[in-house]
Amino acid sequence: MRSKARHPKKRSKGQVKADINVTPLVDVVLVLLIIFMVVTPMIVSGVAVDLPKTTAHQKKADDGKDIIVSVTNDKQIYVMGKRAKGLDELTSLVEAEKRKSPEKNIFLKADNRITYGLAREVMETINKAGIEDVFLGTEEFRQPEAGQAGG
Repeated sequence: MRSKARHPKKRSKGQVKADINVTPLVDVVLVLLIIFMVVTPMIVSGVAVDLPKTTAHQKKADDGKDIIVSVTNDKQIYVMGKRAKGLDELTSLVEAEKRKSPEKNIFLKADNRITYGLAREVMETINKAGIEDVFLGTEEFRQPEAGQAGG
């Protein structure tokens, strides 16, 4: 006797194969997953800066719904990752971002090694663009726990 599992019934020439091949679908989904895993860490608002630390820190998740102005240690200014070539260009970049999304807040992420004067200049320039409220980005200051070595 012949086993049906080993020898599937042959189709006639007019029949359509009803099995769905999902291998290409799985391949595409896995490639998309890998692409998202690689690209997601790169999607960061602003530029990496060493923020000042404060005890009066209010945590706010970076949800991508804010306009980020970053000032790096080497005095480079960025608006949403785009480098401003000077304070005049900073004004136009901030105005353009605000026109796109008027409801967005402005966050200034200034490196803790820049001078207060430069941070003030950037805030005044943002103010000239018609934005009255500028939020400052900081990191939470944590006291070393008892028994931990400081340093």
